[in-house]
Amino acid sequence: MLIAFISDVHANLPALQAAVADAKKRGATRIICAGDITGYGPFPDGVCDFLHDGKIESISGNYDIKVLDVIKNGKSAVAGLQKKKKAVVVWTAKNLKKTSRQYLKDLPESIEEELPGGHKLLVVHGSTISNDDDIYPSITANGLKTKLKSARPDILVCGHTHIPFIKRVGAMLVINCGSAGHPVDGDPRPAYAILSIEGAKTSASIVRFAYNVKKVVVALKKTSLPKGLQKDYVEGTKRRFLE
Repeated sequence: MLIAFISDVHANLPALQAAVADAKKRGATRIICAGDITGYGPFPDGVCDFLHDGKIESISGNYDIKVLDVIKNGKSAVAGLQKKKKAVVVWTAKNLKKTSRQYLKDLPESIEEELPGGHKLLVVHGSTISNDDDIYPSITANGLKTKLKSARPDILVCGHTHIPFIKRVGAMLVINCGSAGHPVDGDPRPAYAILSIEGAKTSASIVRFAYNVKKVVVALKKTSLPKGLQKDYVEGTKRRFLE
């Protein structure tokens, strides 16, 4: 059994389409999204429609929550954000149709279930502490216990940091699927993860894939989103002014 995990699509529809096509080509029979569907990219409605219409299971991310907060409470909801990051959230909120807003509202904050073979799966965006919390490759067993609170899954899947990695921490398989729409490590190819289950055995791998970056850049130029984003997508970076 192969399950693909994507995260941090950030309104990059061409990358999302490429990720799903690649995962299906590799034999994935199920795809799960670990949040941050919106933000940064120029296609917020497109990604919501694609995930909804494709019946791709998804949870909400910190950006999705921020966007909904702006829709409900106005710009004051993100008053504390850096200017250009605030511009991203506000632009996204203004450019979401009603069905996309409802789609985001209906998303759960996590997915917890038992997979074939008895493996307990937990999918979160950041960690169980919050969707803004980070899990990095350097995570230790003690650190993971803190971030998981009372949860003890066999397989933990997360995103948020845009840094893909796979690591065994004790008996737990930790998968950060990176970003399927906005890579930050200097490689412009986005990433997703594939989990393989064969009875009691589990393994995972990170997949980097190519997509039509030019389409995103052209679309960005037609928006009021920060111009620096265009360079970020081409270079596979995320500059600090947007942190």
